[in-house]
Amino acid sequence: MSAHISFMVPRPGVPPSLGRIARHTVSCVTEPEIFRRAVGTLKSVRHRPEIELTEVRPPQRLAPWAYALTAEVTGPSDELSTGRLVLLHDPDGDEAWGGVLRVVAYVRVELDHELASDPLLPEVGWSWLTEALEQSGAGFTALGGTVTQTSSARFGDIAGPARTDDLELRASWTALDGELAEHGTAFYELMATAVGLPPVGVTLFGQR
Repeated sequence: MSAHISFMVPRPGVPPSLGRIARHTVSCVTEPEIFRRAVGTLKSVRHRPEIELTEVRPPQRLAPWAYALTAEVTGPSDELSTGRLVLLHDPDGDEAWGGVLRVVAYVRVELDHELASDPLLPEVGWSWLTEALEQSGAGFTALGGTVTQTSSARFGDIAGPARTDDLELRASWTALDGELAEHGTAFYELMATAVGLPPVGVTLFGQR
């Protein structure tokens, strides 16, 4: 929403009653209500204490309004999962989205070699997201994304493990309304599942 405010400014050195009055207009842009509510509900989600969140500068050219945060969590076997959650809002709607609110999620997780060699890993990785969305009760449509496996081998005089394996999940979906608490919950559950954290209140055998 844009509001235009006009005010009168006298010319320098000339009394207002004698000189011409210059008219200046300032455009004040306020956040759309649905976007403000969506961001507020995302911020209200109580996430697991193991997950560290940081608000970051959102992408500027994907939509008129955007909000973003990054997340990081370490699993029981020291696997690291990093992620980013972005909320996009176009008040005019987007034909490809089928709505006005688009949620974009990115997660990258380190894998042990045994899990990385599983030929069904991409399907398993995608199920982490779909099950998290379903269990959280998030209302969404137009879900799509990719799951990518990457492997790196180090040679010669270079620090680090000889081999690393990672899984990257990129996905986006359209929220049905501005209540995004369930969407945030699903994202945090995805991060926790990716590194093998047990459900809240459950302790893995062998852990203190």
